[in-house]
Amino acid sequence: MAFPDGHLAPALRRPRSGALVLGAAITAAFCLIAATALFWTPHPWDTLDIANRLMPPSAAHPFGTDHFGRDVLSMIMKASHTSIVVALVAVAIGVGLGVPVGAFAAARRGLVDEALMRASDFVFAFPALLSAVMITALAGPGAVNSIVAIGIFNIPVFARLTRGAALGVWQLEFILAARLAGRGAVSITLRHILPNIAGILIVQATIQFALAILAEAGLSYLGLGTTPPDPSWGRMLNESQTMIHVAPHLVIFPGLTIAVAVLGLNLLGDGLRDVLDPRLARPR
Repeated sequence: MAFPDGHLAPALRRPRSGALVLGAAITAAFCLIAATALFWTPHPWDTLDIANRLMPPSAAHPFGTDHFGRDVLSMIMKASHTSIVVALVAVAIGVGLGVPVGAFAAARRGLVDEALMRASDFVFAFPALLSAVMITALAGPGAVNSIVAIGIFNIPVFARLTRGAALGVWQLEFILAARLAGRGAVSITLRHILPNIAGILIVQATIQFALAILAEAGLSYLGLGTTPPDPSWGRMLNESQTMIHVAPHLVIFPGLTIAVAVLGLNLLGDGLRDVLDPRLARPR
């Protein structure tokens, strides 16, 4: 639903869904854990304690210890900061570059629109994780290269979404009135188009955030993501896969962390979709 003034207030006054509340709570919890890990963890996450290696979960080590005696809970907390930063910056790249490209294509149309969309199709021809693997394989492993690789794939996602949503708004009567009043394409885009599609972009951003966390974990699992000594959920899984029968907690807790984080973001996106788009709202 589009509003001439571009405000989201009418949508935000709708009843909140259970998915939105639960997703927001899970996401907020992970953000709080990541922020806490900047200055405190139950144990130093990089301290080796060979005498206590492969300890099962206990009061001293709720998630147990790994093959070097490091506290698994502390490593997961530290890795949550890495995953969130990588995903956040990668999504910001997609929004910061993709939204202007999509809005420009919708406003200009014609050959400019066609050229930009074909370029997006070219990027979409390669699966996201495969594209990230190729880029990091060429540029080398590391958090920065992971951000670039994931962010590049996010650009056409937001470009195509912005273009499609903006084209629908451009056909509305209040946009025609603004054009007749002498407003230019840039002014109309900033004042009317972008505010009216902001809800759609917010929902997509939460979905891409979840996908970026999965992509970062996948790259780290393959040895192409975050490099030691910084911990990563994906690399923790990679290092523990040969010890699953000896110390299953080394696989269970990082795997559950990834699953819960992605679930929370997906629930958040689903709830925001219900709130921001009345056409998709479920009966309550």
